[in-house]
Amino acid sequence: MEKVIQTVLIIGSVWPEPNSSAAGYRMLQLISCFQEEGYHIVFSSPAMDSDFMVDLEEHNIEKKSIKLNCSSFDSYIKDLQPVIVLFDRFMMEEQFGWRVTESCPQALRMLDTEDLHCLRLARQKSFKERSVFEIDDLLVEEVAKREIASILRCDLSLMISKFEIDILQSVFKVDINLLFYLPFLLDAEAISDFVPFKERTNYVFIGNFLHEPNWNAVQYLKETIWPLIKQQQPDAALHIYGAYPSQKVQQLHNAKQGFYIQGRAANAQKVISEALVLLAPLRFGAGLKGKLVEAMQYGTPTITTQIGAEAMHKGLPWNGFIEDDEISFANKAVELYSNEKLWLKSQQQGIKIIEKCFDKSLFEGKFKRKITYLLANLLQHRKANFYGNLLQHHSLASTKYMSRWIEEKNKT
Repeated sequence: MEKVIQTVLIIGSVWPEPNSSAAGYRMLQLISCFQEEGYHIVFSSPAMDSDFMVDLEEHNIEKKSIKLNCSSFDSYIKDLQPVIVLFDRFMMEEQFGWRVTESCPQALRMLDTEDLHCLRLARQKSFKERSVFEIDDLLVEEVAKREIASILRCDLSLMISKFEIDILQSVFKVDINLLFYLPFLLDAEAISDFVPFKERTNYVFIGNFLHEPNWNAVQYLKETIWPLIKQQQPDAALHIYGAYPSQKVQQLHNAKQGFYIQGRAANAQKVISEALVLLAPLRFGAGLKGKLVEAMQYGTPTITTQIGAEAMHKGLPWNGFIEDDEISFANKAVELYSNEKLWLKSQQQGIKIIEKCFDKSLFEGKFKRKITYLLANLLQHRKANFYGNLLQHHSLASTKYMSRWIEEKNKT
């Protein structure tokens, strides 16, 4: 008898751009996991197509454009009948979760958080207000109330950071059975053939400029850290790469200062692997930092902050240095740039981090077994999630009627 191919429906806030952001890169890793288990993947989004979105057809992914606040989605998902619905970020669960619950109640509802938005935004707010961030500050954040509600309504939330799992348990009292740790999924065996130290040059920064922590880090480099480095290395150059640079970003370009705004990297691997040191002075943020993992993959040591390295190395020696003070940051950057022996040691430490923290063989099997278990025990799992059921009951009504009202308003 021919095996029935089951469907996973992914609802994304944007179409995946793996060459623009770590989030897009991670999404393709998740899709690959599902495809290895024989699922048919449909990726849907209300977003406009972008010039840099991945060719979904090339990856055997069906593409479906959907509309916000429109009952056409209800008919679509009833016909599709996916066994799993994956919401890419909590805003998509807010928009479409109630429709999935009504039209396809037996589907396993999963949320991919990417990072804990409320943590990132609370840290950003604290930084701008020049106040000391406290974990309890999260309890009063409006975004936290929305994000935690979304996590509770879902059957499982994929968490990229163990630090954020600890916050969800200790601060928000979320049941661990609703959370699953799944970091970047890399092939440790594929790491080899690095560009040698003597064939590299320059410092580099890379990051999507639509992400506020990246824009802030570039400002910090320009105004504070880079002048300190240039005092010691007058001939040094820093090349800044990133998707979607605004005019404000472009205005920071200054060839005389060796500060080059390069815009989108045509080949991120080439850019990172040919640089001597990657600088990432992140002062707020959350989740895992794709630029730092890529640097380890391509054998490029890094200097970052405690925020940058958070939840990324399990206490293993960093592939460079972790410094929050700008003077120490600049000094360590110069030392790493100039000392081949130290540089090679740092490179090896990055390889060890990849092997111990991100090798996909450590996580893929557990993830697939978790999905199989939930699909077989979904009713029991949901019965144990009382607060999720409570929120589902009340949110379903309020979100549903607001959406219906918007739909009718749009008709007129």
